[in-house]
Amino acid sequence: MTSVPVAVQTFLPGHTPKFGKVRDIYDLDAFLLLVSTDRISAFDWVLPTGIPGKGKVLNQISAFWFEKLGMPHHLIETNVRHMPLPDDTNWELFSGRSMFVKKCKVVPIECIVRGYLSGSGWSEYQKSGTVCGQKLPSGLRESDKLPEPIFTPSTKAETGHDENISFEQAAATVGKELAETLREKSLELFRKGAEYALTKGIIIADTKFEFGMLESELLLVDEVLTPDSSRFWSAEHYQPGKGQPSLDKQFVRDWLLQSGWDKNCPPPDLPADIVEKTRLKYIEAFETLTGQQLV
Repeated sequence: MTSVPVAVQTFLPGHTPKFGKVRDIYDLDAFLLLVSTDRISAFDWVLPTGIPGKGKVLNQISAFWFEKLGMPHHLIETNVRHMPLPDDTNWELFSGRSMFVKKCKVVPIECIVRGYLSGSGWSEYQKSGTVCGQKLPSGLRESDKLPEPIFTPSTKAETGHDENISFEQAAATVGKELAETLREKSLELFRKGAEYALTKGIIIADTKFEFGMLESELLLVDEVLTPDSSRFWSAEHYQPGKGQPSLDKQFVRDWLLQSGWDKNCPPPDLPADIVEKTRLKYIEAFETLTGQQLV
C-alpha cells in the first residue's frame, strides 16, 4: 500500500496519529479521535488523489446510521467543540469529519454481508456456483438479489488484502459464541439498513461491519453503511444481468481498471472529472439516505 499523501493528513497538536487507509486515529487515553480524511483507497492502495469532502460524508453518514440502527456503539460526540482537544487545535481541519469514541478491543474479523450477487462474489459464482464457499442456487445472474443475505467474514488486515474466510475459521479466531453473535447482528443490521435505504430509492447490495468489545459489551464501531464500505445502487435503475451504476467508490475502481494500471505499482492520479463525479456521488448518497445536507 502506498504511503499516506501529506495533502490528506491531519495534525493535532501534541499527538501523533496512526494512519489508516482513510482515517487518522488519535489515541486520547481511554478514548480515540477518529478523523475521516479525504483519502480514497482501492485495490489495497491509497490513491495519490483525494476526493474533497469525502471524509465528511463518511463521518456524517456513519453518525446517522449509529443513531438509526439502534445497536450499542462506540460514538460519543461528533461536534469538535465538545471534544477534549487542545486549545490550539485547528478546529476547521477536524470539523464535520471527526468522531470522539470509546476505545474498545476491535474484533479481528470483517463482518461482510452480501444481499446481491456482485463483485468478487459474482466472479466466484461463475466459476464454482459459490460465494465465499457458500453454495448458491444455479442460474443466478450478475446483480441478482440473493434468496437471503449471506454472512461472509474476512480477515482484518492492517495493510494489504483482507482474505475471505469460512464461518468455521471465524469461529476459530474469535470463538464460536462470539462468531454466532457477529453473524446474527450483522445480518440484522444489514436487513434493517437495507429496508430503510430502499424507502429512499437506494439498494444496499453488500456492506462491511466492524465490532469491538468494551469489557463484556459488544459495540458497533468504525464506519457504518457508507459509500466506502458498501455497494449502493439506484433502485429506479436496477437491472439484474449486468453491473449496476453505483453511488460508491466502485466508480473509481472502474476507472482504475480501465486506465491500464496493473495494481502492482503506485496508482495513477485521478483525473479532475473523475474526482468531481466521485465527490458528487458520495454527496448524493449521503443526502438521499439521510435527508440532510452535508455540513
